[in-house]
Amino acid sequence: MGLPNYDKFPEVKVQGFDDAACQGWASIARRLREAVGESGRRVLVIDSYHGVDLAQIKGWLTESFGALHLVEVEQARLPEPQIFAMLERFITEDRVFGVLAPHKLSEFFDPAKLAALQAEVAAVQEGLIVVLGGGASLVCQGDVRVYADLARWEIQQRLRRKEIGNWGVDNLDEDILRRYKRAFFIEWRVFDRHKLAQLPAIDFLLDTNDKANPAMVEGEALRGALHQAAHQPLRLVPFFDPGVWGGQWMKEVCDLDPEQANYAWCFDCVPEENSLYLRFGSVRVEIPSQNLVLREPRALLGEQVHARFGAEFPIRFDFLDTMGGQHLSLQVHPLTEYIQQEFGMHYTQDESYYLLDAAPDACVYLGTRTGIDPDDMLGDLAAAERGDKPFDDQRFVNSFPAKKHDHFLIPAGTVHCSGSGAMVLEISATPYIFTFKLWDWGRVGLDGIPRPIHLEHGRQVIQWDRNTDWVEKNLVNRIEPLGEGAGWREERTGLHEREFIETRRHWFSVPVEHHTQGTVQVLNLVEGREATVESPDQAFEPFVVHYAETFIIPASVGRYRIRPSGESEGQTIATIKAYVRG
Repeated sequence: MGLPNYDKFPEVKVQGFDDAACQGWASIARRLREAVGESGRRVLVIDSYHGVDLAQIKGWLTESFGALHLVEVEQARLPEPQIFAMLERFITEDRVFGVLAPHKLSEFFDPAKLAALQAEVAAVQEGLIVVLGGGASLVCQGDVRVYADLARWEIQQRLRRKEIGNWGVDNLDEDILRRYKRAFFIEWRVFDRHKLAQLPAIDFLLDTNDKANPAMVEGEALRGALHQAAHQPLRLVPFFDPGVWGGQWMKEVCDLDPEQANYAWCFDCVPEENSLYLRFGSVRVEIPSQNLVLREPRALLGEQVHARFGAEFPIRFDFLDTMGGQHLSLQVHPLTEYIQQEFGMHYTQDESYYLLDAAPDACVYLGTRTGIDPDDMLGDLAAAERGDKPFDDQRFVNSFPAKKHDHFLIPAGTVHCSGSGAMVLEISATPYIFTFKLWDWGRVGLDGIPRPIHLEHGRQVIQWDRNTDWVEKNLVNRIEPLGEGAGWREERTGLHEREFIETRRHWFSVPVEHHTQGTVQVLNLVEGREATVESPDQAFEPFVVHYAETFIIPASVGRYRIRPSGESEGQTIATIKAYVRG
């Protein structure tokens, strides 16, 4: 296959705003001093996402701006017990699952204390006033508004390192799964709602992902960049994570640290958690890719997808690497009505496994065996959970041989997992956290603690009619030819009729024309070293992708063309494409 050419740091090169961003605390201070001026009464508002290091910003303000009147909005936050009382039913006792919270950020502040902070700001008649913290814009709009942002992957790293707890609570020593759960179900929802209201009016966005070397970009340039990104092909910034079952394939293909024990996951198209790199001249700004979804949902998603899902990206691509690793946990995903009633999500995690690569003995576990007694299987799982005996997977669950380019469909309610020796491109609906583990092969996690089993949830959603005969007929390599011509052919590879995502595979050695048909499309180059995505109308710059890279074609793009390029020119290559069925 040659040397790795997978790009781990893809960027959107923004046009027309080369001088709109700056790098480093000193340069940011100079730019803000210019913006707020040097005399008279000036109010600088620095609102922020959860996880931003406000203590560091406070120290930098004092050092860089000298005399100022600092107002910290979190002084008006409700006491921890009161916040917990508001959130308890959404946090739940479960270690992994909560319920999506409907709150707005303003609900977590004492109105009287907010009014006192507003009066304090109004009383200062001269000099620089800085209002700082998550929710600062609730105190006042100010003369200059900054939003300090942070990517969710970086938030997770800070949670793991115990640098931060959850918002409004001192819980650094709480189980990482519980802290992540609270962020996922509550904080990110609340802060995204608040941030969406800020993005149209901020003067600057402050990228605080690198504490030692932050970046800042003008609000107008940020909005222009997001508009540009929503009208051209783009990639999100992938992140890689180890796991107890992780493998070795991504180390080589994605050029990762060979000293790491393994890599289990790569999230390379999960806008809710990935970052987006924006290049303004010599400065790269990192923002949550969710900002693009929040700010440009109609251009990005298309009218029908936006009408159905709102400002939410419904398709997820990620990698599961068990090459030289172990089986994933045996699992099942909730049915639509179950995820709605139990967790407040409005659609569920249907998915599929596309095999990018496979060892000779690779397999996929899928569906229950024909003729088994559900009570027998549930009893065996319960005994395994207690530690009485290993689960008898060969008796109860189907195992299908898996080879490169196979496609296994997994509608919600189907028992499944990837076996060892597989490199899976997981094509899925977005609610990725809702995996009910049924059996984990007797393992503990990387932290030495047994990973959670969710047998009670699982028993409520397992579809027992997904047996051997049904699975073979409906879920294994449902390849349907759609058309072919000189140098190309197109196939439908799924998904199942219960799933809203459709996937198509193109094999081609010549340029192939595509059209978004008004809906966002997500693709991966599953065969070949390189391809170039072009606009027949030169509406965007040619966009180069490499083997195994996932890329997004926004709905607004319309017509586009993909051709083999570089070392793949003249060769037959392949893409897999996913989109929401109309």
